[in-house]
Amino acid sequence: MKYNKHIITENETLKSIAAFYGLAEEELKLFHNNHCEVKDMILIGLTSQKELFIPRTAVADKNKLVPLGHGNKLKFQPENSFLKYGVIITIENVNHKNELKFETSVRWLKSENLLHFFEIDRTSRLYLNEEEVNEMADLLAYKASKVLYPLQVSVNQEGKLNAIENLTLFNKRWNGIKEEIYKEFEGEIVDEYCQKIENTLAEPEILTVLLKNDYFLRTMFFGVYQSFGKNYKTTGTESFPVINNPIEPHYEISLEIDPLKDEYDLISIEGNGILYDERTVNDFINGALFPVLINEDPVFNENGSFRIQYYLNGESVLPESLYLESDIMLQERKKVAVVISALQEETE
Repeated sequence: MKYNKHIITENETLKSIAAFYGLAEEELKLFHNNHCEVKDMILIGLTSQKELFIPRTAVADKNKLVPLGHGNKLKFQPENSFLKYGVIITIENVNHKNELKFETSVRWLKSENLLHFFEIDRTSRLYLNEEEVNEMADLLAYKASKVLYPLQVSVNQEGKLNAIENLTLFNKRWNGIKEEIYKEFEGEIVDEYCQKIENTLAEPEILTVLLKNDYFLRTMFFGVYQSFGKNYKTTGTESFPVINNPIEPHYEISLEIDPLKDEYDLISIEGNGILYDERTVNDFINGALFPVLINEDPVFNENGSFRIQYYLNGESVLPESLYLESDIMLQERKKVAVVISALQEETE
């Protein structure tokens, strides 16, 4: 909504209403006339109008305004923060759906070279479809994933994931974790799984790609701390790893921030988009990095959608509740949905 409404009470004038909201009379009149029906337009002063259209940011309580800078820039200031989150990741297609649940912590470490550094740690067991993982394959994956945590990442000034920073520690952790695995499991399957882990650890480039595809990291550090312009909107092209491809599907996305905090003192950012990629459905199914057929005037594949709804703390401007949903059509539609909710917040 681009405006608010003021219900006119007895004895109010255009001048008194403008003064209440800190506006000039002409400014208020012009804004109202640009949004109302012709019969409700103001010529000089109020006549029979019952309500006035007023700018969204015209509020008596200035604490309700989102702290935006030049160009309506939302500033990322995570210094000294330590937050815990509950995470639900749902991956589904027409016939199958898996839901993964866990808890994690996000600790700010330092700021350097225009980057913020964070430590991510898993703080709970892993639950698959409401049950604690107990199948051998799932348990092996869970045990082996401990090699990654605590994970250190760098994030840019827009809050967007930049790089994995502690890859060199994974090999050092592996020997201890491998020993734990062999205390609980044995057999050829375990040997093969551990060998796969070691092969991956030996290829930092592959490991970096895998970690950058992490749905939690990509949702948490999507990069919403941008300049939203005079209309509180910004558009751009973003990628998301909804499918396993080194070059992720691209979406054309519009982000909009509400310049007023909501009734819970939260900052709302909403985003919607569509797939915007030159690769066809068959290209994606076949794992193509680029379109197989190159056209001078390409037709973009729009058979996919993207949506986010973020709520940030009104004071710290850090995430309280995040929702991201991305889908794409292959032989059937595949959808990934990520829900992140703050469990508690502390400042050290």
